[in-house]
Amino acid sequence: MAARNTARKRAFQILFEGDQRGADVLTVLADWVRHSRTDPRQPPVSEYTMELVEGYAKRAQRIDELIAQYAVGWTLDRMPVVDRNILRLGAYELIWVDETPDAVVLDEMVQLAKEFSTDESPAFVNGLLGRLKDLKPSLRRE
Repeated sequence: MAARNTARKRAFQILFEGDQRGADVLTVLADWVRHSRTDPRQPPVSEYTMELVEGYAKRAQRIDELIAQYAVGWTLDRMPVVDRNILRLGAYELIWVDETPDAVVLDEMVQLAKEFSTDESPAFVNGLLGRLKDLKPSLRRE
């Protein structure tokens, strides 16, 4: 499962970079793939990373609506950029990727928050994604 862990981390980094640059995540993904193919120092971009980023991009508007709706006391714009993008990735995988158990998604996103964000972020990420998990059957509408 280390490969999936790495794929999630790279997908998060691509979403984060797109958010920071104000660039489309699919453009950032294409840049990462191109760099990995032309620079041997760059690690390859896995199929699962591509699936996660492309899946998020397809449902980005709905995902942002859900995060904004269920993030009590936080607007999407006020959220730390790291947390916002961990939640985006987690919401996509939790709601639309049936092959991954919900507990794995929550654990992986909390680990990303521990590694890249503030001391309060893991609890915030866990709480919001936990709420989305509970509401999952009603959230899958396109």
